[in-house]
Amino acid sequence: MKESIRFVGLDVHAATIAVAVAEADGEVRSLGIIPNTPEAIRRLLKKLGRGAQLRVCYEAGPTGYVVYWQLTQLGIPCEVVAPTLIPVRPGDRVKTDRRDAMKLARSYRSGDLTAVWVPDAAHEALRDLVRAREAAKRDQLRARHRLGQFLLRHGRRPPAHQTAWGVKHRAWLETVRFDEPAQAATLLDYVTEVDHATERIVRLDRAIATAAAAAPAALRALIAGLQALRGVAKVGAVTLAAELGTLTRFARPRQLMGYSGAVASEHSSGPRTRRAGITKTGNAHVRRIIIEAAWAYRHRPSLGGTLRTRQAGLSAEVTAIAWKAQHRLHTRYQRLLAKGKPKPQVVTAVARELLGFIWAIGVHIEQELRRAA
Repeated sequence: MKESIRFVGLDVHAATIAVAVAEADGEVRSLGIIPNTPEAIRRLLKKLGRGAQLRVCYEAGPTGYVVYWQLTQLGIPCEVVAPTLIPVRPGDRVKTDRRDAMKLARSYRSGDLTAVWVPDAAHEALRDLVRAREAAKRDQLRARHRLGQFLLRHGRRPPAHQTAWGVKHRAWLETVRFDEPAQAATLLDYVTEVDHATERIVRLDRAIATAAAAAPAALRALIAGLQALRGVAKVGAVTLAAELGTLTRFARPRQLMGYSGAVASEHSSGPRTRRAGITKTGNAHVRRIIIEAAWAYRHRPSLGGTLRTRQAGLSAEVTAIAWKAQHRLHTRYQRLLAKGKPKPQVVTAVARELLGFIWAIGVHIEQELRRAA
């Protein structure tokens, strides 16, 4: 019964957890701070009551979902909430762990918190892997910039019309020489770092391909289906599948668009309507992938050899959605460009609409798997 339910708020840190409880009769009190260890958590919740009497929540953060999985195994309902959507009082200027835990318990009892999707073991493993590759790409970009800026400072420029960081560019780097030993050592270090970053990405790409092949059947089907879309290759499809999880958890495509943070922000009051840039408050990894993919739709619809290979073995419904996406998104790109919109804005609008087709493919695949089961 609701009268016997206790709402527990946890402010989780690496070493400690601040605990507060909101009773059904309105009392909200702090229970102090405990160590962040499984045994301490188990003892605390055993004192608070049976699992059916408790509802526990804590903020998503760097500590991950370890506490969630422990509570779930103990049979205690737990939700991980979005920290950016927790109500904040404008005049509140005092922040402590105890106050944060009490605010979580109070807001959880009143239903003002928004829970996030908690990935299962397969999704979390893939998510860690694709995020490691994303970090490797950032490191590679920084290493290349450092090397390029070093060469530019000393007037060493590659031949004109040479593709940056291609095979010929790498061969040209081998011919660069400095008379000063210190500068030669600097060049060697920068080139070695670029090579190391490249090898790291190749190694992670192989690991992603292996992990995707060993993933559960539903996850493999979603990864294969998303690759039917133009601009979404293996790494992009694995990233989307790992970050989005089950697409049916979004009732409509607009919810997925809002989750990505690719929707326009708005500040309207009375008769005035004012819209600005995209919110950027959603999943940044999803947003990066779809914006990169959206650039492919500036080209006219076509079915090249690579895309045809990716679509081999997929259902006619999935390929039809992908083909419809090519026509609609290319037309959208051309129309917005003809209106004088800047290319970045046009690509962002196309990316937002691309999410609708991603949602359609994901929902179709999940429904087919459900019917087959």
